[in-house]
Amino acid sequence: MAASETALRLPLGSLSPSSHLPSFSLNSSPLLSFKPSSSRKRRALRCTNSMARGNTFHSSDCVFNCKKLQSTRCRCQRNDVEENTRSTLLPSDGLKSDLDEMPLPVNGSLSSNGSTQSAGTNSIEDEAWDLLRQSIVYYCGSPIGTIAANDPNSTSVLNYDQVFIRDFIPSGIAFLLKGEYDIVRNFILYTLQLQSWEKTMDCHSPGQGLMPASFKVKTVPLDGDDSMTEEVLDPDFGEAAIGRVAPVDSGLWWIILLRAYGKCTGDVSVQERVDVQTGIKMILKLCLADGFDMFPTLLVTDGSCMIDRRMGIHGHPLEIQALFYSALVCAREMLTPEDGSADLIRALNNRLVALSFHIREYYWLDMKKINEIYRYQTEEYSYDAVNKFNIYPDQIPSWLVDFMPNRGGYLIGNLQPAHMDFRFFSLGNLWSIVSSLATNDQSHAILDFVEAKWAELVADMPFKICYPAMEGEEWRIITGSDPKNTPWSYHNGGSWPTLLWQLTVASIKMGRPEIAEKAVELAERRIAIDKWPEYYDTKRARFIGKQARLYQTWSIAGYLVAKLLLANPSAAKFLTSEEDSDLRNAFSCMISGNPRRTRGRKKTQQPFIV
Repeated sequence: MAASETALRLPLGSLSPSSHLPSFSLNSSPLLSFKPSSSRKRRALRCTNSMARGNTFHSSDCVFNCKKLQSTRCRCQRNDVEENTRSTLLPSDGLKSDLDEMPLPVNGSLSSNGSTQSAGTNSIEDEAWDLLRQSIVYYCGSPIGTIAANDPNSTSVLNYDQVFIRDFIPSGIAFLLKGEYDIVRNFILYTLQLQSWEKTMDCHSPGQGLMPASFKVKTVPLDGDDSMTEEVLDPDFGEAAIGRVAPVDSGLWWIILLRAYGKCTGDVSVQERVDVQTGIKMILKLCLADGFDMFPTLLVTDGSCMIDRRMGIHGHPLEIQALFYSALVCAREMLTPEDGSADLIRALNNRLVALSFHIREYYWLDMKKINEIYRYQTEEYSYDAVNKFNIYPDQIPSWLVDFMPNRGGYLIGNLQPAHMDFRFFSLGNLWSIVSSLATNDQSHAILDFVEAKWAELVADMPFKICYPAMEGEEWRIITGSDPKNTPWSYHNGGSWPTLLWQLTVASIKMGRPEIAEKAVELAERRIAIDKWPEYYDTKRARFIGKQARLYQTWSIAGYLVAKLLLANPSAAKFLTSEEDSDLRNAFSCMISGNPRRTRGRKKTQQPFIV
């Protein structure tokens, strides 16, 4: 890449959107050098700084004109800097926000005295805000995200010191609801620049538009000049992750957060930028690309979402479909009308209708549907088959018969030919309510189900990530005897406090906030005492997870978002979506043509253009 050969010396905000380099128009206007690395092995976004000389920082790549050295200096030392050294930059005068009121520690560190509470703090909420702010990561003086966990007693960091796209979502929403917008805007725009880097694993590159799973700020010596250092954003697209799985949900969450930013701030200038519009389209084209699949759902491999280890969710997991639908709805709101977008918008609308029909009709499960499956005929070769996916009645697990209440229901975890995953997956069901993927009746039924099965899904700490856990031979075969996903632990039936915020949004949207209030009250009894664990183990969530990180950022942020929304329920509309009349009419047309209700082969099947 030519940009990697020559240092770019441009004012921040003057870069062309099509260059896929940062083009932020922040309040300050320093001259910065942003350049991609010429090495495929160290692909990174770079910010170059140098030693201080007088009141100006000099560099062949970067110049900071500073009025006050002490307020804007970059702490770049002439020494052997390890590549994983964390940044210790202070925000410049031009980047003042509410976040700058507190002393800035090293990225993602606790305060120097090791305390988790500031002086005078006497509430769980105040402690949570202190911890969330202490997890903030800075890049070139700007807050750009929060690290995954900030456990001062952990001896093994692994990748918990990185900024994960999915993990930052509750943090970003908490900052938005608090009126602290800069960190979210920076996160959106900087991660957009990482989208375009070349990604290769074993000589293979995935499609354009893939968002990274995470990134890390590193301070490294400048090539060829040991007197200067540079900060780099080093992204991971799954090539370093356990199992080497690409993060399908990252781009979907990015679109959802982008829409929430515009709704909350009223600032649509970010989503209208050419580079942001291009980023949205790249994600959509990747998701809407033609393939071999006969279904409108996204086909993914195991571990491509929050459940990022082998858990038998490969195929068409509900969580991905709910986020996919939500991202399509959000993107439709934000895409600017232009000649080049007409075909994409048409494909988006058609997919929305087909996807909503597919999930509502074939993923829905209640007592009536179980009885229907129990009486299914199999091996139906016809265009008007009732048992379209050739599901065998013997697949109905014994636990389900007694577990399903007479009132309520939920969307199953997965559907493929001759296979239904009857497990209850919390995130997929809750986000189906938030995004209106589920109908109004189905949404209420899901919450009825949660209330009826409170002892199983919530128990002593909200909220089970899935139910039930796989045990015995099933666990051994499906997880590969994963020692982290043992029964009732981690992703295999563990309880995750971060799910509080999704439960709260869903409850408020359906006019039933008392469900979330009850869950938050339950969490407050012990989550701070337990030091904000990542997850809990056992059927009733009695134990802190055996490998759970403490001071897990999205556990902290999930609690804060729940509290903020319960205090101001009207703010939930920034996150929810309502089904519009056009989609509802198109869905009704598909229902009327469903062979379960009307027999006979249709002569033609026209796409629905909304």
